[in-house]
Amino acid sequence: MVQAVVGANWGDEGKGKITDMLAEEADIIVRFQGGANAGHTIVNDYGKFALHTLPSGVFYNHTTSIIGNGVALNIPVLFNEVKSIVDRGVPMPKILVSDRAQMVMSYHILFDQYEEERLGGKSFGSTKSGIAPFYSDKYAKIGFQVSELFDEDLLKEKVVRICEQKNVTLKHLYHKPELKPEDLLEELHNYKKMVEPFVCDTSAYLWNAIKEGKKILLEGQLGSLKDPDHGIYPMVTSSSTLAAYGAIGAGIPPYEIKKIVTVVKAYSSAVGAGAFVSEIFGDEADELRKRGGDGGEFGATTGRPRRMGWFDCVASKYGCRIQGTTDVAFTVLDVLGYLDEIPVCVGYEIDGEVTTDFPTTAKLEKAKPVLKKLPGWKTDIRGIKNYEDLPENCRKYIEFIEEQIGFPITMVSNGPGRHDIIYRNVK
Repeated sequence: MVQAVVGANWGDEGKGKITDMLAEEADIIVRFQGGANAGHTIVNDYGKFALHTLPSGVFYNHTTSIIGNGVALNIPVLFNEVKSIVDRGVPMPKILVSDRAQMVMSYHILFDQYEEERLGGKSFGSTKSGIAPFYSDKYAKIGFQVSELFDEDLLKEKVVRICEQKNVTLKHLYHKPELKPEDLLEELHNYKKMVEPFVCDTSAYLWNAIKEGKKILLEGQLGSLKDPDHGIYPMVTSSSTLAAYGAIGAGIPPYEIKKIVTVVKAYSSAVGAGAFVSEIFGDEADELRKRGGDGGEFGATTGRPRRMGWFDCVASKYGCRIQGTTDVAFTVLDVLGYLDEIPVCVGYEIDGEVTTDFPTTAKLEKAKPVLKKLPGWKTDIRGIKNYEDLPENCRKYIEFIEEQIGFPITMVSNGPGRHDIIYRNVK
């Protein structure tokens, strides 16, 4: 049984918590795309953690964590992360790294920084983790695959070729120091030493696990609206954030993904630039940001304050549809307990016409939110375990949103902890 945990919006929906929670029942957790450019915040018995590459199920003794072939693998970041959790009392996790994963090189990070610097005010709001240059190289077929670390002759030839190509740009576009082949070779040798004990054919490993009836969890990063094909292009990430890509990024048959849990936040937030129709500003945004998440709405990777907004039915309905959602996990509902009334974006007004369909970016930039106000419940709902025990207005809020997005909300998260969850039976 394979299930995926993915995001419906701009990322930051609370996928880490939901993965950590579902991992209790899982045997294997797979990260299938993206790199260390986004983080998942987890609160459990060991404390509070921000993970960037490790799957969110690493805190259990019984799980195997896989870094899939679709991941942008920054080897030093991965092993620093392992050390950081082990140093805090978490048992050493069982990790497997795909021999087909490609590596983020130090020069990818430099190119990311140099390009954002060059673009100035027109930058993409990158986390400068090297992700766009990494994927550019992967698709230009000049990336380094983990398996290549074990072929010394190939490496010696390839580092010369890479330097010739990269140094033209470094010298003439960025006016920065050039790369040296011997430095790249040393970097690759260091990566080999670190990763060698963990490398395997993870696709074959997962194929066998599926045949043995193991429970497998695919963990996505970011959300639907950051997908390069279906998101708010060009303010997107560089790898597909959709559950469908889980089959490719993990190397399993698509028909094995039986359940797609799409994580949807009870209000909206976004890190980085791009269209955000239901965005709010000033004191209203500051108050929501301060109360939001666990300790406030700030990026798990960058620490940047997140942009805040009311729940967006248009974006969330689209985000769930494009994921192929079977179940919605509705998160951070407890945060809204301070409001007398809660605005919800139910449509977009574009050039005088109202639509509930999510448009392409150029139209999105012109969209104005159509808001409907729902009554608040003015009470703390943390600790409640049964859906029927939630205040009436709280249940009405959940049911209104469920009706608007058209997908069943089967889990409601009402706190940051692993067990702050309410299960709903939806007919």
